[in-house]
Amino acid sequence: MAHVTLERLHEVGMHFARRDVAGIVGCFAPDGEFRNAVGPDIWGETYRGHDAIRAFFTALFERSPDVRWDHTAEYVAGDRGVTEWRRTATLADGQRQEWLGCDLYTFRDGMILRKDTYIKVVR
Repeated sequence: MAHVTLERLHEVGMHFARRDVAGIVGCFAPDGEFRNAVGPDIWGETYRGHDAIRAFFTALFERSPDVRWDHTAEYVAGDRGVTEWRRTATLADGQRQEWLGCDLYTFRDGMILRKDTYIKVVR
């Protein structure tokens, strides 16, 4: 089992901070998946593979070009990583979003196998 490092989590976070879709996708294994917190299933909606992940994040950054995640804590253990964050964004209609959340990561050989997102919506 390969161990993930805090440096790897920081690298992933850097791509999100830059809204760098190619960099984000490049952090995922070809068979990796992103589980969004929102969706039709109990685990949200799942995007599998580079094409689906690319499409999701491209659309997100187009809808909310100022979206940002400010990390408040990060943890690693073996092939797992956790980031806690505060997310803010403005939608095209001017609506502000503010969420607290976390991502649970599973890595394989340094690549994201699963990124599972959980949120609390601040109103």
